[in-house]
Amino acid sequence: MLNNKIGVFDSGVGGLTVWQQIVKLLPNQPILYFADSKNCPYGSKSKQQVKDLSERIVRFFVQQGCGLITIACNTITAAAVDYFRKKYPQILFVGMEPATKPAASQTKTGRIGILATQNTFQGEKFVSTRNKYAKDIQVEIQIGYGLVEIVEEGKADSEEAYNLLKKYIDPMLAHQVDQIVLGCTHYPFLLKNLKRIIGSQATIIEPSLAVAKRVKILLEENSLVQFLSNQEPYVFYTSGSVSTLRTFLKSYSALDFQTQYYPN
Repeated sequence: MLNNKIGVFDSGVGGLTVWQQIVKLLPNQPILYFADSKNCPYGSKSKQQVKDLSERIVRFFVQQGCGLITIACNTITAAAVDYFRKKYPQILFVGMEPATKPAASQTKTGRIGILATQNTFQGEKFVSTRNKYAKDIQVEIQIGYGLVEIVEEGKADSEEAYNLLKKYIDPMLAHQVDQIVLGCTHYPFLLKNLKRIIGSQATIIEPSLAVAKRVKILLEENSLVQFLSNQEPYVFYTSGSVSTLRTFLKSYSALDFQTQYYPN
């Protein structure tokens, strides 16, 4: 029988953008979050490295009794979600992929831009989704080299981040894209600078809410939604710096949370 505890993980703090949306939709659900910041970024690692690193976290969540695991990372989803679903058939898995479909359906110029990691673009899910929903759309893709590291370092609102983003986004705008997809969960932390660059020239699309809705649907279908008001503390684990993780949790200061190390 499935447990109603949710596990959410990412290569670092980026998955907190997904975690936040899940909390909004399921405020009483017990949730564990794991940030593998020690091994971040995953975007340029081999598929096997990504699988090996993420499997340790999945095993940990299974040991903690999580009945649903959310892979809040496009890179990990591309590399390993099918593998995990086969290996752990008793667990519900929710993954991510760039929001190519909604971008393609909403574009007026017939041109969309996607900012993501190298492994995300090489993943089968991105390729198949692009071929299915955007075959008649001009898709400008850009690997976000260095962006994950900037977010992990707490520099998302810095001029360094602005200059790097401008280098990536300006060519998209020059090609008249009117939809820009954020294909990495770290990138929504860069929204302040992204909006400075993009203004009203394009719509920014990121899929965290859609992922959270999918989590809720699966829990409802399996009668796992918790309605009790005596919410357990949200527990956060990191393989990296606790102080860095706490910095990102400041915006959630109203929540009763615990932060712990997961031993490597």
